[in-house]
Amino acid sequence: MAINLNKGDRFDLSKGLSKVGVGLGWEPNEGESQFDFDLDASAFMVGANKKLPQDEFFVFYNNQKSPDGAVESSGDDRTGGSSDGDDETLTVDLSKVDRRVEEIIFTVTIHDSEKHKQNFGQVRDSFIRIYNALTGEEIAKYELNEDFSVETAIEFGRLYRNGGQWKFEAMGIGYRGGLQFFVNKYA
Repeated sequence: MAINLNKGDRFDLSKGLSKVGVGLGWEPNEGESQFDFDLDASAFMVGANKKLPQDEFFVFYNNQKSPDGAVESSGDDRTGGSSDGDDETLTVDLSKVDRRVEEIIFTVTIHDSEKHKQNFGQVRDSFIRIYNALTGEEIAKYELNEDFSVETAIEFGRLYRNGGQWKFEAMGIGYRGGLQFFVNKYA
């Protein structure tokens, strides 16, 4: 049975998992915008200094695989609202993560949010879920319940090393800005 997480909750991933899927999903509110909501899931693989060891450890729609082969993106879903659940997925092979990487931070941003006057307050049913990528079994899910009425970028969650073990934390921290905001923060 999957664990339902709240903001700040953490759990241990070391129970025999080697490959996890991180699925992200959302539904645009009807009539909120004349444009499709193009939300983008990204992963920032950072070291102890909270910075990327090199630029290629930023995995997103234009760099779909990390140099160590540990993180891979499913690509860009430009409309969201997938009826089968996940709109974008990042797969993480924990056994391949470069030793310089201490955390993998999962973010979601709204592409062209300023131009289209969009924010996360116009999106509903946003979630991040962790599942066993080998079996498909869902392990945990964090549903974003906050009303982010001005935010256009969210740190959804993170995988992090703690005493040689991998753990996950539900973050749910919103910002005004886009993908460039996170690039500036972690590069």
